[in-house]
Amino acid sequence: MAIRAYDELYLSIAQNILGHAVDFAVMTLDIDPDTFGAAFAVSRTSKQFANGNPRYVAGMNGCELAREVLLETGVTFVDAEDVMYLDKSPEYWAGWALAWYQWSSNRPFMEILTVCPLSELLRMYPVYHEMDITHFANEMRRRMQAANPKTRLGTRRKNVGLSQSELAADSGVPLRQIQLFEQRQRDINKTAAITLLRLSKALNCSMEDLIEWEEEELGD
Repeated sequence: MAIRAYDELYLSIAQNILGHAVDFAVMTLDIDPDTFGAAFAVSRTSKQFANGNPRYVAGMNGCELAREVLLETGVTFVDAEDVMYLDKSPEYWAGWALAWYQWSSNRPFMEILTVCPLSELLRMYPVYHEMDITHFANEMRRRMQAANPKTRLGTRRKNVGLSQSELAADSGVPLRQIQLFEQRQRDINKTAAITLLRLSKALNCSMEDLIEWEEEELGD
């Protein structure tokens, strides 16, 4: 059973907040969708939202969330009064669906929006907005997997400039085990915690940075 950052009871509220935030930023404040999406992705606000901080997923409205993101990231805007329409726009749907997928997958917003920027989410609206949300989630799952064919371990190792042999020497983890992890022939998520700890120390990252995201195909 997947562990979520916050209880499902708050999910619809969180979706509503992010939906209105995107709609307000793009439609009322006239911010380019990808400018707002990129600002949200790098903001502390998005991390608090993903972690289920009650202030962000239930304690403010979407207009307040949008302003906080823009102010935090230094995006220039001309402010306007709060407005949240009953008729749901494609922009609202993009934020609403994004919140659902982030909660469902536990992926960081940065990772999701790097693969699928806000403008691309808007292009998905005509196809997916009347379908059950699981159809959208499964399409996102396929896109994320296609964009990240390499393991997190292999990507991190290459980013720090280590060969597999060097990582084995630095971490004390056998070379063959590292090879199997990177070839996905052995599940790093199920390895002993001490192995993850040794690898993470050698790569100067957290153990969580080496865990592979697991998303199952969802039914209707």
